[in-house]
Amino acid sequence: MAVKASDIGLRAASAIILAPAAVLAIWAGGLWFLALMLLACALLAVEWATMSAARAWRVMAGAVAFGLVAGVVAAHAGQLSLALVMLVFGAVAAGLFARNRGQEALDAAYGVLYLGWPAVLLIWLRDVDTASGLAWTVSAFAIAWASDIMAYLVGSLVGGPKLWPRFSPNKTWSGFIGGLAAGTVAGAALGTFLDMGIGTYWGAALGLAAALATMAGDLWESALKRRYGVKDAGKLIPGHGGLLDRVDGLMFAVVVVACGRLIVGLTGGAA
Repeated sequence: MAVKASDIGLRAASAIILAPAAVLAIWAGGLWFLALMLLACALLAVEWATMSAARAWRVMAGAVAFGLVAGVVAAHAGQLSLALVMLVFGAVAAGLFARNRGQEALDAAYGVLYLGWPAVLLIWLRDVDTASGLAWTVSAFAIAWASDIMAYLVGSLVGGPKLWPRFSPNKTWSGFIGGLAAGTVAGAALGTFLDMGIGTYWGAALGLAAALATMAGDLWESALKRRYGVKDAGKLIPGHGGLLDRVDGLMFAVVVVACGRLIVGLTGGAA
């Protein structure tokens, strides 16, 4: 697949506009980060509803957003266990509400869990420790972004055999390997220079695992879009499609990075 200059230009312009806003909210933390997450949850709920229940997307969006907001607010209040329970109850409630309105209950319930699990963990990751929470949150974004960007560039420039042509015909093995390499290098650098308590080698291991998760998240969303018969989850971001198209890999990477942070907290860090 040849690189299109116009496509790269759109992607770059979108990143220049959106990345600083995300970075500032992450840096500020607190209510600013909560506001960013609530806005993201609302947009993702609309995109999920539009994709999975186009004929009644408003009803589905409201049901999914309710579950997401409940979980995110509980996580921000420092109640991680309650937040996870709220997601489960929110998923059940969304499913029952959707079925009552003639929609697929499973789609609504899955939407709450699919979008809510990483959102809650991201709030926890940022707030769990003021000394290192920022470093771990930045790492989740940096590894996912590095993997995603390098996978796109290497796959576009090198091409070669397709990774999973049934669901994502544009992704290649060369891009997959390039994404893993970029994530590993990013993780090693972050582990070395940021206050994460893991060092270079464990940072590289975290980067590799998070990069694998990023690729898996991207492929999983491609499979979901194929199931619902849509090309993009939305049209919010020029060159990228919807917000879900931009954060699909990040959502999976956050889970891996949060697990890494939990392990470090339990073991007291690694050299």
